[in-house]
Amino acid sequence: MDINKRYLLSYNLQFFGKDGPGGEKTEDATPKKLKEAREDGKIARSQDLIIAFSLLGLFLILKITVGYLGTGFLDTFKESYELLSTLLADEFNFNVAATLVLFGLKEVLILGLPLYLTGFLTSFIATIYQVKWKVSLKPLQPKFANLNPISGFKKIFSKDKLFELIKSIVKIGIISYVIYDALKDQWGMLINLYEISLWDAVQLVGTIVIDLGLKISELFMIIAVADVFYQKHKFKEDMKMSKQEVKDEYKQTEGDPQIKGRIRQKMREVSQRRMMQAMPEADVVITNPTHLAVAIKYDRESQSAPVVIAKGADYLAQKIKEAAREYDVEIVENKPLARMLYYNVDIDSEIPPELYQMVAEVLAYVYNLKGKI
Repeated sequence: MDINKRYLLSYNLQFFGKDGPGGEKTEDATPKKLKEAREDGKIARSQDLIIAFSLLGLFLILKITVGYLGTGFLDTFKESYELLSTLLADEFNFNVAATLVLFGLKEVLILGLPLYLTGFLTSFIATIYQVKWKVSLKPLQPKFANLNPISGFKKIFSKDKLFELIKSIVKIGIISYVIYDALKDQWGMLINLYEISLWDAVQLVGTIVIDLGLKISELFMIIAVADVFYQKHKFKEDMKMSKQEVKDEYKQTEGDPQIKGRIRQKMREVSQRRMMQAMPEADVVITNPTHLAVAIKYDRESQSAPVVIAKGADYLAQKIKEAAREYDVEIVENKPLARMLYYNVDIDSEIPPELYQMVAEVLAYVYNLKGKI
């Protein structure tokens, strides 16, 4: 065997990049991709912020209305027992039970109305703060891919789910310590609740629960603020694109640069052919003399001012001068006028009034040479 024999293998280097073909996703997302993601309901959003706002609002309103709620619930119990004694004057039946239950539900709903409204408003405000006023129903649409058990299994064991699990464990640990720290000095009173009146017991438990809830809410708010920054960073990283994706998107929106370049080239060629075809009608070609050439036509019967019918620089200027010689068009050297015409007047456009005098002098010179005057 010839150990010096070499074998050549062909391979695509892009397959060694991150995420397969297309290379590593190093480019920030384009406005188009961000807009499409927004329409699909994909946006940086922290669920912890919504929970934190809801908890804080709930316990704040509890602290404000605890007296009203305590009195209301005690009155409800009292009225319920009075209603029960009245209803039991007759035989207990389904109608009696239904009346009692409906009365209790109505009173609880009325008493809890501030809590329900606070929970709804805080959740709504926290959500709008993050996603702005842009509603998308696409996330609610059923997707066949979501029914794929393999994809679901991969999502369960993804790095994002693992991070969320670790975050939840850390939150539970911190909250457990806060609860323990807040209650360790209250165990004695809680154990001896039976020794105090019902109203005092309700006040004590309510105060402890509300103070503990506020501490947990403040802790959740700190966690939520950190999570907001993390979610924004994660969303930005998830939305990143590879260089190939950026190029493909540009082709879809703006068109293939190579095709556009060929189109522009074809347009230039057509324009040049049209200029050369108009050269026999020119009265004079004004030159730089080597870099610029501008062909002028003037028909006193049909035109109010001379018109530039062809112009070019360098190679195209030489072609214009060659065509001028071929069709016996006079070539006049006038550097200032050639520059002003080339840079300020488009093809098939009349010259501006400020150049009338200079062009008129050139045309008069040409007409005199050709015996037209």
